[in-house]
Amino acid sequence: MQESVPGFRRIERLPRQILKINPFGGEVQTARVPLISMGSGRPTSPFPHPWNFSEPIRILDTFFWNADAVQGSGRHNRFLDVPGFAPVLITRDPQIIRAISVATGDRVGQFDRDTLPSAGIARATGKDSLLYTNGPAWKRQKKLATPPFARTTLFQPEQFREFEVTFRQTIVRRLEILKKHLADAEKPAPVKLEAEIKAVMLEMLVNNFFGANVTYEEIRNRYVPALERVVDYIVRDTVVNKIGVPLRRLPRFTRNIGEVKDALASFEQLTDLVLETRKDGRGLWKQFNSDAPDEALRSNIRVFLAGALEATTSYASWAISHLARNPAAQEKVFHEVKDIQEYTPETLHDAKYLGHVLNETLRLTPSLYFHPRRATADTWVETTSGGRLRIPKGTHILLDVWHANRHEDHWGVTVTGHPALDFVPERWERLAACAHGSKELLHFGFGHGPRFCPGKSLGQLEVALVVGAFVKLFRFVAVNPDNPARAGVSTKPADGVLVELRLRNQASADTGLRA
Repeated sequence: MQESVPGFRRIERLPRQILKINPFGGEVQTARVPLISMGSGRPTSPFPHPWNFSEPIRILDTFFWNADAVQGSGRHNRFLDVPGFAPVLITRDPQIIRAISVATGDRVGQFDRDTLPSAGIARATGKDSLLYTNGPAWKRQKKLATPPFARTTLFQPEQFREFEVTFRQTIVRRLEILKKHLADAEKPAPVKLEAEIKAVMLEMLVNNFFGANVTYEEIRNRYVPALERVVDYIVRDTVVNKIGVPLRRLPRFTRNIGEVKDALASFEQLTDLVLETRKDGRGLWKQFNSDAPDEALRSNIRVFLAGALEATTSYASWAISHLARNPAAQEKVFHEVKDIQEYTPETLHDAKYLGHVLNETLRLTPSLYFHPRRATADTWVETTSGGRLRIPKGTHILLDVWHANRHEDHWGVTVTGHPALDFVPERWERLAACAHGSKELLHFGFGHGPRFCPGKSLGQLEVALVVGAFVKLFRFVAVNPDNPARAGVSTKPADGVLVELRLRNQASADTGLRA
């Protein structure tokens, strides 16, 4: 989480750090988090290490341990300041999150993305990607890689219809198999849906979006497990591999390293299959007007395959998981989508309650649960309410979306009419009725500001199609009443979306499959 501050800056800070002088200034208060807090009962240490890195939300919890007893804005803005290291600011204040997100860029006084949390990703996918690069290099990568994902591209009538039809056909084929499995079973049995969702999402990305022709069996049995293995390795490598040795340079002296190397080889082969479709202009490539060589795109393709798969799987899994615990909301979605035969931009816009469900999913259980930034200069930020915060150069910043979206101060009864920790899609109806604009209450589900997720429009389309088709075909009930999260690169339901499925009546099932 921290790195040594170079040279003079480190020495200059040291006396103030030893004396525990708050490095931040302004009207927005910040509260210090102790590095060691024996007997406090807090969940873990306030930094990742080899014994806690697999539970990042617990690390975030630690920063806010007993914070609600603090008066003022220090309850939402916390910092860690260890002598010899740059300070760490972690904020669950939506106004600060928004101000820093908007002020992200490569100009003096702006915030760049902190690359420390993505070091393992860069070693696995390459540093020349939209995710890892900063400053002018990031702008070049954005111009190079993002045009096919833009809303203006995806929502062109012909382009949108092509993707919608192929996506829908993929979903229908997979749900037909699940339907047959249920019909053949003597009685309903619990099913973990996350694995099926992940396979469908990867199939849509590889075959529908990129125009490849990879069999579902290969996707389900080879490439999904390979990507899961790579993602798990990336999380561990970011924390443990402080020397920064790339995996390709490590010998196969353990079984685990050998398995990860094999998984990376499969990942590379999948990347090759996606890039091969470029020469024929299949899938998105027909919208990609660039003479950049394939090798210049390789890192971004790797990041897109792994990152988009993680994010969309998380998004769809959480939506279905929440609906499995909220039968009334599930029925409202069914009655809204049961007659939809084709998902166009207009029908998606008109499916208001489905939209509320998806917004509530991203609010309560965001896929990307924190956004890293780094102060490139001593910088003042100002909130919409007029508060100012001075952030010193070199500060590592964690924009803690997970806790911001779940705190009663920001999303609770007083603001939205419903408890912040409850899944209540109706809160979005209340917010609309109270004339709250989209800029006033942000869930930051796709980020915000210049570095928002470029796959936002694609992800929304994919998840709306998956959730809509699934609800049309099945009634589903969660096996476990609780819905805790597990987290790595993204968050997902800890139970793998364990549900009991039942087919709706035959007419609804047939309609669901046609749609």
